[in-house]
Parts: sequence; structure tokens; C-alpha cells
Amino acid sequence: MKIKKLKLDGPCLIEPKIFYDNRGFLYETWNHYKFLEKKLKISIAQITNAYSKKNVLRGLHFQYPNLQGKLISVLNGRIFDVVVDIRKGSPTFGKWFSVILNSKKKRLLWIPEGFAHGYLVLSKSADVSYCCTCKYYPKNQNEIIWNDPFINIKWPIKKPAISKKDANGIELNKIKNLPKWKK
Repeated sequence: MKIKKLKLDGPCLIEPKIFYDNRGFLYETWNHYKFLEKKLKISIAQITNAYSKKNVLRGLHFQYPNLQGKLISVLNGRIFDVVVDIRKGSPTFGKWFSVILNSKKKRLLWIPEGFAHGYLVLSKSADVSYCCTCKYYPKNQNEIIWNDPFINIKWPIKKPAISKKDANGIELNKIKNLPKWKK
């Protein structure tokens, strides 16, 4: 298992070791002890799977209070995955990065608490798995508008298919209750 640090402090890309043979393949998406060896203290409380069609954009979501870290993997398909630092006082507040996740490479994305998350489906469809560190609290769910000019994400398309709830998301700078950055 390889761990690659990314543009923002905290999130990382996990490349599992894949074992291929004439029957197919096998790889670990979760190994508590290997993650601890790599200094990733992740405790999974809930696993959620989502199926979406091409050009569907989900996000940008975060839960506050009751912050959630997320370990993201794509079981089938390809997505443009985006992470945004929403920790007040962070030197990278409002900064974002993207990574392409797909079922061929089988990489996982670790998003710690204090970051918003969203993705756009690039393939005909995609099955995405979220391993979350805290259960889902509907009343704590927050949406940042996907095209927030302050964040200025360079999405690969201009008119994604989004839910009514995501269409009503608000700009990051207008959200009062955000997690605080801890040095």
C-alpha cells in the first residue's frame, strides 16, 4: 500500500497493492493496522454507496457539527473528485484540489474531517463507496454551491446534473458555522 500526500494538508491518495491471477484480482480497501502503520488514524462508523449517471455532480458536501472523514473509492466507473479545505483559520481555507478516481486503478482518497467533498461522474455511470468516520446526521448536512466563485473549481463541464438540494447550496464565505483549523 502506497500513501501519496496531496496539495492540501490532510487528504491523501492510497494506492492498494492489487493481486491479479487468471481468476481476476483481489486488493484491500481497508486494513486498520496498515493504515495505523502509515499514521492514518481512521475509524469507520458507516459505509454508504452511491450510483450516479454521467455528468451527475454530487456535492460539495460536509457535515457540521459531527464532522465526517471519508475514505472514497470507485467500484465501477470514473469520477472527477474534488476536496475543499473549509477549516476556518487554515492557511489553505477555500483552496481545492481534484483527482481522477476510477475502478481500473482502484486508488482510494482519504478526506479527513474539516474538508468539503464533491464529485462529477465522467463515465457512463459510477458506483462510489464512502467509508465515513461518523454516522450521517441529516440535520448537520451542509452544501456549498458547486460553482462558488470564491473556490473557483475548474469542473470539466459547465452544466452538470445536480440535485435540488445541491442547487440550493450556498457560497463558502456565507456559511457561519464551519470547523476550526487546529495546528
